[in-house]
Amino acid sequence: MGRNKFRGNKHGGGGGRGSGRDTRAPYASYDEVKKSNELFERYYNELNLVPDEDERKEFWAAMRRELPNSFRFTGSKGHALAVQQRLIDHYIPQIINVKHEGKAVDPPKPVEWYPEKLAWSMTTPKNVVRKFPPFASFQKFLVSETSVGNISRQEIVSMIPPLLLDVKPGMTVLDMCAAPGSKSAQLIELIHAGEEARIRKVVQKIAQEQGREASPGGIEVKAEEGDTRADDDWSDDGRATGLLVANDREYRRAQMLVHQVKRLNSPNIIVTNHDATQFPSIRIPSNGPPRYLKFDRILADVPCSGDGTVRKSPNIWKDWLPGSGLGLHVTQVRILVRALQMLKVGGRVVYSTCSLNPVENEAVISAAIDRCGGSEKVRIVDCSNELPGLKRAPGLKSWKIVDKKGQIWSSWEEYDEATKDEGLDEKMKLVRGMFPLPSTTEADALPLDRCIRVYPHFQDTGGFFITALEKLSEIRARPENAKPENLPNAKHPAAPKVEVNNANKPTNANGEGNAEENAASRKREREEDAELPSSPKKQRVESDVTMTDTPAPASSEATPKQDDYAAPKDSGPPAGKKKGDQPFEEPYKYLNPEHPELVKIYNFYEISPRFPKTRYMVRNATGEPVKAIYYTSERVRDILVCNEGQGIKFVQAGVKMFMKQDAQGQDICRWRIQSEGIPILEPWVGESRVVRLYKRETLRKLLIEMFPRVGNGDWRKFNEIGEWIRDVSMGCCVLRVEPSDAEDGFKERTVLPLWRSINSINLMLPKEERKAMLLRLFNDESELIDHSKDRERIAVVKNGSESENGVEVIDHQSAHQVNGDDAKPEPDREAFESQEANGVETPGDE
Repeated sequence: MGRNKFRGNKHGGGGGRGSGRDTRAPYASYDEVKKSNELFERYYNELNLVPDEDERKEFWAAMRRELPNSFRFTGSKGHALAVQQRLIDHYIPQIINVKHEGKAVDPPKPVEWYPEKLAWSMTTPKNVVRKFPPFASFQKFLVSETSVGNISRQEIVSMIPPLLLDVKPGMTVLDMCAAPGSKSAQLIELIHAGEEARIRKVVQKIAQEQGREASPGGIEVKAEEGDTRADDDWSDDGRATGLLVANDREYRRAQMLVHQVKRLNSPNIIVTNHDATQFPSIRIPSNGPPRYLKFDRILADVPCSGDGTVRKSPNIWKDWLPGSGLGLHVTQVRILVRALQMLKVGGRVVYSTCSLNPVENEAVISAAIDRCGGSEKVRIVDCSNELPGLKRAPGLKSWKIVDKKGQIWSSWEEYDEATKDEGLDEKMKLVRGMFPLPSTTEADALPLDRCIRVYPHFQDTGGFFITALEKLSEIRARPENAKPENLPNAKHPAAPKVEVNNANKPTNANGEGNAEENAASRKREREEDAELPSSPKKQRVESDVTMTDTPAPASSEATPKQDDYAAPKDSGPPAGKKKGDQPFEEPYKYLNPEHPELVKIYNFYEISPRFPKTRYMVRNATGEPVKAIYYTSERVRDILVCNEGQGIKFVQAGVKMFMKQDAQGQDICRWRIQSEGIPILEPWVGESRVVRLYKRETLRKLLIEMFPRVGNGDWRKFNEIGEWIRDVSMGCCVLRVEPSDAEDGFKERTVLPLWRSINSINLMLPKEERKAMLLRLFNDESELIDHSKDRERIAVVKNGSESENGVEVIDHQSAHQVNGDDAKPEPDREAFESQEANGVETPGDE
């Protein structure tokens, strides 16, 4: 029988990775917590995570240090590289000059293994950061650029799994436990890699065919040399064709996920709200029998106990107990098995946790592979040549289990023999899959050494576990309570309902809490049921018999042509109704390409016929464009149309392309281009609604002044665009800031929406984005000037003078709306900084 060596005074374990009811003691600050726990340290020392004695001391010393701050530049956005250069040229030189206690302070440094130096970290302690002005300026820069999507605050080890997924342009990707969304943001960047360069090439080619310059008066923007990503994914005029489905079990956290990914303005993402262990099969267009989506890549960053986050979650030191890693093993295996079921043959799943415990790591890998048919069906990918510069340790091939009584077990057979007659409570039973699988020969053993373990002392990070798996052939997962094929005579209990003590139950990024409680409420459908017809009231989870892995004929993948496209029928629930406790989400309704409102938009903006007309949608039960028109990619459209009313809980999809403006005038188009949508649409807008700007001072004036007057000759103040302002008709326009060699010119290209009223103009940008651009381009922190508040409104028509009715309404009644704020006031600055500056991923959110 196992030794009673790790007995504690209560069962269960702390840690945690996210939301859920937490009944532990209130969170203590980093310095208040005693960074010592004999059971914690003894357990991992006995597992021999770090064999060398001197190195082991370094490991525990690193575990006790505060975690460095880290952030990442958005790699898919061209001007994010300009933001990176701003950090290098402006902020780092200021920080280098700071001295604390006679020593120079370390500035932010790039993470050596992250591609293109897009990830950075800073080790300066908080007490030093708070003391010196250069850090305050740097912090303001981070907050500002994070708010507009150019920077993401993220822990370094959290950046590894998306990179090891090896996402290529055009792939379909699923993030199963996505909130709070930093990894989803990385995946979106990879899906859109090279898109800006591809589209620019297409636009330049069209301009050449038409005998005109793409950037008259400016420098032609060229793709970066050596950027091979720009050579792929040309099927949609250079637009990214890939897809990301980002899922989270808890609706509140799914909304947090929406907030994170909306900053990237991608029409290629769908956010869903499902239990990852029962993620429903997604229908795709088919000319014959129903077909279901198989993914090229799947990220399973699963809920876990989170003891690898001890550097940013110091309460783990006092809360960790024997058995902390047991509570979610069954859930983790279910998630990984479901991922393998939904994966294409030849596709890759990356499994990751922020736990050090082999029960949540290597044991899950071996149990899932065993349940899916062994190494002939699924192989562990050797990633040793990927991410050069990343220091890592191999996965464990053997380990012991500490149960909730503190007893240590070396093998399943030992545990089964010792407890078979004891009548242990079901909740206290261990599972066969928690133990290393026996192998008759060395060749039979899984190469668990290919798993990746990242320890804090390697490169001053948190602890993390990552494994990449490749699906070799179609699988049909063995039911949980079936005997493993390689152990036909073994005696073992059915998969138990593993539980942790309520006072210390792990919470996690997928909304999981007590494993027993969740298992009881989400009993999986039998595989035979998956072949039944889909029902709006029941999510469909396909078995591998019906979810074919072989590529379908091209005809079955074909989507309707623009002229043949018709709006889908309404098969969803009536507006205003909820399913159970699910918050009501407005349905997604695609517009007929010839809808009168769309025709007005095409004509006013002279949109090129090469820009797709079948991807505009609205979110209301009537299917009519009332306030907003959204745009999605083709794949997103197909999924939303094919799965309408099928029980899939869509939370968010589409980029807001047009907003209806409260403006009057017979010839004016009331649909203005939204700032989120303008990067997608602007290459295809006709020249009559385009103005080009080349001088820095002109842009600065537009950014710092809201609703500046342009009547009575005031248009002359706007330099090179003054005459255009004088002559252009009312409505929305595209302002292209073109790069040039002039001393007062710009180095990078920017595109912004501009509104022309009879007496004023206005950049349609949220105030936070204006401030971010002023800081980045001009190092200007001046307060914005709102001219709409400086003058009184004249509501009297006299002698043909301009009246408020139809002329000045746009200048004051819709200030928030015209600024791209959707009629909402500016968010509270202090609250915003608290959320963004202190990290989107709060302690335990990894």
